[in-house]
Amino acid sequence: MAPIFILIIVLYLTSSIGYLAFLFSQKESFHRISYGLLLAGFLAHTGLIAYKMIILESIPVHNLHQTLSFAAWALAGVYLFLKYKFRLNILGLYAAPLAAFIMVAVYWIPEAPGAHGELFKNLWLILHVVIIFIGEAALALACGTGILYLIQDHAIKSKTNRFFHKRLPSLEFLDVTGYVFIFTGFTLLTIGLITGFIYAQQVWGRFWSWDPKEIWSGITWLIYAALLHERLVAGWRGRRAAIMAIIGFAAVIFTFLGVNLFLEGHHETFTK
Repeated sequence: MAPIFILIIVLYLTSSIGYLAFLFSQKESFHRISYGLLLAGFLAHTGLIAYKMIILESIPVHNLHQTLSFAAWALAGVYLFLKYKFRLNILGLYAAPLAAFIMVAVYWIPEAPGAHGELFKNLWLILHVVIIFIGEAALALACGTGILYLIQDHAIKSKTNRFFHKRLPSLEFLDVTGYVFIFTGFTLLTIGLITGFIYAQQVWGRFWSWDPKEIWSGITWLIYAALLHERLVAGWRGRRAAIMAIIGFAAVIFTFLGVNLFLEGHHETFTK
C-alpha cells in the first residue's frame, strides 16, 4: 500500500503549500486549488481506510500506525465539513499541514500486529472509536482557531505588523467559531466516553477500571467542561478561551499518545 500512502501525503503536502500561497496572495484561486487537493487526499485516504476495513473485517485501529492514520483522516474530513459550513478558509493552513505531518509519521511507523480483530467488531467499540476521533478532530480545529485568534490579537495590539491583521478573520468571528468547535468536540467526546464505558462493562465487567487512559480522558473532559462552564457563567471569551483551547488539545494529545508511550493499561494493546 506504499503508493497510496505516498499519494495521500503528496496531496496533503501540496494542499498545505497551496494554503500558504493563499495566505500571502489572498487569491481565491489558490484557496480553491488547495481545497480541491485536500479533498482529493481525503477521498484517497477514505479509500485506504475502506480497504483496510475489508481486509481486517473491522475498524482499522489495531495499532499506532492505523490509529494515527485514522486520526489524520478524521481531521481532514472534519475540517472539510466545518470549512464548508463556516467558511473559515484560512484554517486550512493549520489543518492540511497537520494531516500531512501525521501521515508522514504514519508512513515511517511499522504496521506491527495489534490486538485481536474480534475485539474491534463490537458495536459499542466502533461507536466509541469513531465518535471520539471525530470529536478530537473538532477539538484540534478549535486549537487551530485559538492559535489564529492569538496571532490576530497580537497583530491588532502591536500595530506594527499589519500582515496577519489583513489576512485573518475578525477576533469576534474566530472566538465564536472556536466556541462552536469546542462545543461540538466536547459533546462528541462525552458521547464517546459513554460508549466506551458501556464497552468496558461488556469486556472487562466494569464501567471504570482506573486505567491511565481512562483517567486522562476524564481530565481532558474536565478541562473542556470547565472552559464551557466558565464561558457561560463567567464570560470567558477571547484570549483566555483561545489559550484554554490550546491547553485542552495538549491534554488530548497526551491522552492519545503520551499515555500509550509512558504508561500502561487496557488501551495500550490497541495502539502499539
